[in-house]
Amino acid sequence: MAGKGDGEGEGNVLKLENQILIIKYVILFTNIIEWMIGASIFALCLWMRFDPGIGTILDKLDADTFYDGIYVLIVASIIIMIVAFVGCVSALQESGIALLVYIGTQVLGFIFGLAGSAVLLDNSARDSHFQPRIRESMRRLIINAHHEESRKSLAEIQEGIACCGADGASDYLSLKQPLPNECRDTVTGNPFYHGCVDELTWFFEQKCAWVAGLAMTVCFFHVINIVLATILKSALEKEEEQSEAYRK
Repeated sequence: MAGKGDGEGEGNVLKLENQILIIKYVILFTNIIEWMIGASIFALCLWMRFDPGIGTILDKLDADTFYDGIYVLIVASIIIMIVAFVGCVSALQESGIALLVYIGTQVLGFIFGLAGSAVLLDNSARDSHFQPRIRESMRRLIINAHHEESRKSLAEIQEGIACCGADGASDYLSLKQPLPNECRDTVTGNPFYHGCVDELTWFFEQKCAWVAGLAMTVCFFHVINIVLATILKSALEKEEEQSEAYRK
């Protein structure tokens, strides 16, 4: 009976070791993916921050708050890459303390990723704070169109984005300003159908969609890794208990 018990005890320990090994490899795999996505977010955020075309439009519209979400996501992407490295080390070390640190960093990365996505979309998407700010800036430029600087800014925005006024050509009529040539299609001669608020929102949404999508994907991986790390920690504690019982 003792021999049978010893065999069962050894078998349970080996079975648990195999389960721990599988969890470790899954954590390593998810952290490699997480690091790659974090690096992609970092590169995309830097490109959006320093792209001269985007910067010019935002400067002219006094909409620099768009960058708030970019800054948060840059910090989040750095945290993601650090967390992924910590995750690999924690899994390899099989240390309970290291896993607790890893779980904490995963929670931090989740918070920053979610916050960055929310702020970015709130300053670029439809039905957000971005649209009223653009509308106000465009109307102010139209009112001051008799000034050379405002006129040039309007021309750059409307020609570059192919839009007219804040919400359409009617803005010029309501503000008692002449309709500029930049508001007209060069082929048909008709005013552009869409206003700059809609066109700029679509323009920035397209650029932000990938970044926000990647950030949310990483948040999903954070949740998975928190669960895996918790399971691994419990499994390591159980393995230690079984090993001690087997030795006795």
